[in-house]
Amino acid sequence: MTREEKSIAIEVLTAQLAGTNIVYVSDISGMNAESTSNLRRACFKAGIKLEVVKNTLLAKAMEASANDYGDLPSVLTGNSAIFISEIANAPGKIIKDFRKKSAKPVLKGAYINSEIYIGDDQLDALATIKSKEELIGELIGLLQSPAQRVISALQNQFAKSEEATEEVEA
Repeated sequence: MTREEKSIAIEVLTAQLAGTNIVYVSDISGMNAESTSNLRRACFKAGIKLEVVKNTLLAKAMEASANDYGDLPSVLTGNSAIFISEIANAPGKIIKDFRKKSAKPVLKGAYINSEIYIGDDQLDALATIKSKEELIGELIGLLQSPAQRVISALQNQFAKSEEATEEVEA
């Protein structure tokens, strides 16, 4: 790879990193062609961009980025692939799902909304992070619950008063 090609690759990676707040770094080396293809397909269906990258180029892109990746460049050893997503827990769920069948992919680290997670032991926590949509749904459910109870109580009270009126008239 020439110096110019490396420079272009760094610019492309920097632009990709600038466009997201969710980046997972993992090791997918050693996966056979079928598993790798299945992983790519699952990522595509979930709206996740999966790309195998050179560690040195990714480290330089992280340095050039406006985001603070903290210690995340320290995990850039061996083979690395990045998962770029709009939903915080989606890559974690896919990695966890694939780990049911094999030992790979191995999570090296993640950058999620300015938070740094390092190590494969963080996978369970990352897979259970609630997405923005899930949090909004829960909040709406909590807000609707008291109103639904009031309406239900009023309907019950109205039904009882109608029964009492019918008994008096009879």
